[in-house]
Amino acid sequence: MEESEVIASLAALAQPVRLRVFRALVVAGPAGLTPTALAEQLGVGATTLSFHLKELTHAGLIDQEREGRHLIYRAVFIRMNALLSYLTEHCCAGQPCGPTPTCSSC
Repeated sequence: MEESEVIASLAALAQPVRLRVFRALVVAGPAGLTPTALAEQLGVGATTLSFHLKELTHAGLIDQEREGRHLIYRAVFIRMNALLSYLTEHCCAGQPCGPTPTCSSC
C-alpha cells in the first residue's frame, strides 16, 4: 500500500460517523448492508449517510453493488488488511510486541 493511500484511508476514518459506518460494515461481513439499514442502525440521516458513504468509497475502504433495486455496501477487507499491515509492518522494531513492563520504582 502506498503512503498516499494510507493517508487517504486514515483521513476517511478520522471522522466519527465514517468510522461508525465502516465498523458496521466490517461487522456485517460479506453480506454488507443497505443504506437504509445503515441509517437505521446508526441513527444517521440519509443525506448525511450518503456523503459519508461517498467519502469511504473514494478512500477505497468500502464498495457498493446493486442487487435488484437495492445498493449493498460492503467493507473492502483486502484494503483494510493492507492498511493494518502497513501500520504494523515494522512493529516494535522486530521485537515481540506486548504489554509494556511496569516500572518497579513507579
